[in-house]
Formats: sequence, structure tokens, C-alpha cells
Amino acid sequence: MEWDWAFAFEILPTLGKGIVVTIQATLAGSVLAMVVGLGLAIARRVKNRWIAMPASFFVSFVRGTPLLVQLYFLFYILPDIGILLSPLTAGIVGLGLHYATYTAEVYRAGIDNLPRGQWEAAKAVNLSTRATWQHIIIPQAIPPMIPALANYLVAMFKETPLLAAITVLELMNQARSIANYHYKYVEPMTMVGVFFLLVSIPSVIFLRYLERRFSTVSQ
Repeated sequence: MEWDWAFAFEILPTLGKGIVVTIQATLAGSVLAMVVGLGLAIARRVKNRWIAMPASFFVSFVRGTPLLVQLYFLFYILPDIGILLSPLTAGIVGLGLHYATYTAEVYRAGIDNLPRGQWEAAKAVNLSTRATWQHIIIPQAIPPMIPALANYLVAMFKETPLLAAITVLELMNQARSIANYHYKYVEPMTMVGVFFLLVSIPSVIFLRYLERRFSTVSQ
């Protein structure tokens, strides 16, 4: 159980490749979650039930099932119906769609918190629905949501080890492969934990800063 510095430095480049994949999955999944989440939030508010009801069902279904099951479905089940995704693509789609259902709720809450007068003013000056959303609603609703959205970004980052289940060579999978090959677990697993701490702790501090700043602005 002694720490082997030579071994730690030897495996660092391989773990570095896993770090790159982890960051790629997090950033791409976050972009997908933000975009799809906004679309779901808007779709649930439209008066056409053929749009609102499927969006509401999708949000409820995805939030009610584990992310790991969704990843297995995307990577192992979809090929049976002719949809073949690479491991990383399936991981990004899985993370993005899963967290889109949570960001959709954040968007919904932010939009609902806007004064009713904003909608009435837009209608009074004869703005189209698209212009109302683009120039009135979204610019005012999104800034107060930023801390909550960033919180889900951090949560997604910490969920990336689940991608090892669909053979994505992210950080945790690389560390496990190294550990199983060399029968040395202390160094790779410790280094993984340190990396996640180095990212998570500053992220939490930054989130607190965002919460203080936007709570002050909204008052």
C-alpha cells in the first residue's frame, strides 16, 4: 500500500487522455442540456397539447429513470433498430438529454418568475411570439438561472465516470484499466479523486459567488 511516485508519473499521460475525454463529454453534454432544456421549457408552455404533452412526458420519463439505464439504452439497444452511436457520442447524448430535463425545470421556474406585465407589454407593442421570447423573456429570465444551471454542469462532470459502463475511455475507465493491468490501485484511483476535487472545489466556490452576485442583482 505504499505510494509509488515513479508509477504515478508513468501513468500520468494515460490518465491525461482520460481527462481530455471527461472534459469533452462534460462540455458537449452541457451545451446539449442547455439547448434542449430551453426547448423543452418553451414546448411545455405552448397551448398546443400535441407539443406540450410529449415534452412533459419526456421530462417526467427521463427524470424518473436512472442515467445508467439511459446510457445502456443509447449504446446497446439503439443498434438493434439501426441507430449506431460511438461510445463518446452515446455518452454525450445520454448526459445531455438527462440533464436537459433538469435544466428545463430551471428555465421554467425562471420564466414563471418574470412579472406578468412583461408579457402584456410585449403584446401591447405588437411583438411576435418569437420576438417576445428572443428580446424580452429570455434575456431577463436567464441571468438569475445561471447559478442553478452551473450547478448542474458540476453535477454532470461528477457523473462522467458512469460513461465507463458504455466503454468510453474517460478518466475513471482509464484508471481502472491501469489498475487492473498492473494490479496497483492506490495511485490511479487516488489521482482520479484528486483531479475531481481540483475541479469540484473551485467550482463550488464559483457557484457561491454566482449565487451571491445574482441574488444581489435580483433584489
